Amino acid sequence: MRKIINLALGMLCHVHTARPILQERGKGGGSSCQDFLGELAGRIANMSYGEGISYAVVMALLSTSIVILGVLLFILCRKKPVESEETLPIKLCAQACPLTDIDAATDCFNHRRIIGKGRLGTVYAALSGRGELVAVKRIHPGLVLSNACFGFSSILRSLSLAQHPNIVSIVGFSEGPGERIIVMEFAGMVSLDFYLQQNSDGASLLDWGRRLRIAAGAARGLEYLHEGMTPHIVHGCIKASNIIIDVKFCARVCDYGLSFLAPHEKRGLVGYVDDEYWAERGGASKESDVYGFGVMLLELLSGRRSDEGLLVEWALPLIKEMNISALLDPRLVIPSDMKHLIRLAKVASACVGNSRKNRPSIAQVVAILSSLEMEVCL
Repeated sequence: MRKIINLALGMLCHVHTARPILQERGKGGGSSCQDFLGELAGRIANMSYGEGISYAVVMALLSTSIVILGVLLFILCRKKPVESEETLPIKLCAQACPLTDIDAATDCFNHRRIIGKGRLGTVYAALSGRGELVAVKRIHPGLVLSNACFGFSSILRSLSLAQHPNIVSIVGFSEGPGERIIVMEFAGMVSLDFYLQQNSDGASLLDWGRRLRIAAGAARGLEYLHEGMTPHIVHGCIKASNIIIDVKFCARVCDYGLSFLAPHEKRGLVGYVDDEYWAERGGASKESDVYGFGVMLLELLSGRRSDEGLLVEWALPLIKEMNISALLDPRLVIPSDMKHLIRLAKVASACVGNSRKNRPSIAQVVAILSSLEMEVCL
């Protein structure tokens, strides 16, 4: 019995060496497998008869070896499926929409569908062809006529690649004679400006904890535009009316990268951009966005509007003197522990109180505000 076991192990050793034998004999044509089987059978017969093993045992071992060899040949000869490359998520850019579809979705821009108005245009609630609620921004005709808006479609396609929880994504656009349309995801109907300035009960809905979370969320959205996109996106007009508050009171930055639609329009910018913006070689930049973000922080803290820069002039001395209680929104109860609000005020001061060269980056602002947010949530 021991001899039979040893012989079987020897047959398995022959099987393990089958690959080089097949490869060597395969050079001679299609009979290599038959030759190998014949040679293997001969070896088994010689070994078995030399050891005095019965013919039946030899045939049993030969049959077993053939089965094993058949499995081996199947593995060697079958075609290996081509492995597909790892599928990476693809960001699809916005597609052009026919103006007829936009007209149908907005009921020919029915005034009852208006959900907002701003320096660039009027926003309508609409249903897309797939039944999804979207926001349609119709650029003011005066801006379209006074500015050729060259490259509108290519710029909108580039902007639509931006995808982040704290921004409002662009999903489509349309253009025609005298018309420029931007279709955005519907993130909500209420802006931060509405809560702070246009609704008597809005301020009370934004307690200090929510205001801090809104500040941190808006900062993350702006950081994504500045650092997470290639090429980076400069917002151009960061202010409370361009921060949408969704149903979960999360901040969503909208209207980013649209300064090209109104390159000479000052309305709505004064008080939200720095002095360098108006210089000959100034204009919108990451640094001017940080300035506007600082103004927005002052609005969150005080509940006041920018008033064309008067808010900054009023707030900076109070922060410098550490008179934070005089800065805070009187519609809310002043907390007994103001350390988080003091740090928030200092961040606002750093954003608006320095030149572009010495201003913090939005990434530095995010690091501080995210830390404050975590402390408040504990």
